[in-house]
Amino acid sequence: MYAGLKNTPCCLCGRDDTHTRIAVPPRALRLMENGEPIAWRDVVGTVTLRFCADDWDLVSDLAIEMDTHPLSRCNAAHVSLDLREDHEALLSATKAETDQTELEARLSREAEATLDAVDDPYTEERDVVEAVVVLRALEELGVRERSGADAAGAAAAADDD
Repeated sequence: MYAGLKNTPCCLCGRDDTHTRIAVPPRALRLMENGEPIAWRDVVGTVTLRFCADDWDLVSDLAIEMDTHPLSRCNAAHVSLDLREDHEALLSATKAETDQTELEARLSREAEATLDAVDDPYTEERDVVEAVVVLRALEELGVRERSGADAAGAAAAADDD
């Protein structure tokens, strides 16, 4: 069941003209403003965040230069997401919570691979920023532990600039 808007505004400032988007795991909604009421376990797939050009520069600096994420400043009301169908309401039955661990593990592996390939000329800055945001969010949420390779990859990306 579709629940979010596909053309959402910048999640930091709310401007309609967005420049770049990244995807984060559903559990990251818990780190965002207005994210508490959203049942992140009912999200199907990733959550898409969009940023205007001015805010993208800030997000890039935070991720690459400071090795952190901006999620605490992002408004969850401005994200794009899909919610699973309301099984309980349709069938008067209870459905088990969605297990997001497989999605989180996949996103973590992809992010680590991106940071490992930071010196590859085909690795884009957007991919590095997304990787850092995903990994730091999962660490803050206690889903994964930080490895030394993550910090080294982000530092190498900063040195390339």
